[in-house]
Amino acid sequence: MTHREKNLESRRQFLKMAVAMSATAALASIAGLVRAADMLHLTDSDPTAKALGYVEDASTTRNPLYKAGSTCANCQFYTGAADGYGPCQLFPGKAVNAKGWCSSYTQKKS
Repeated sequence: MTHREKNLESRRQFLKMAVAMSATAALASIAGLVRAADMLHLTDSDPTAKALGYVEDASTTRNPLYKAGSTCANCQFYTGAADGYGPCQLFPGKAVNAKGWCSSYTQKKS
């Protein structure tokens, strides 16, 4: 297997994992099993947080994908309050900062 093929396989595995985790989080949220107060706060040391470039304060990121004003609070994957910490479909079982940001940011649809 070439280096390129290994990279593609790693990306496929990561995407499969992210989709599975998102589905799990969505089901748990629907069932009322996940409450922000009961969840651990996401940290920079979390493997998924590292992979997605998560930062607790969007204004501190140096990621070229970041656009001013993009925060977890206005991302379609975040289901928490506009301030504090809340659940995110990309990080099941962990609470993210509403002021945070990651490279999977997608603006909420109006």
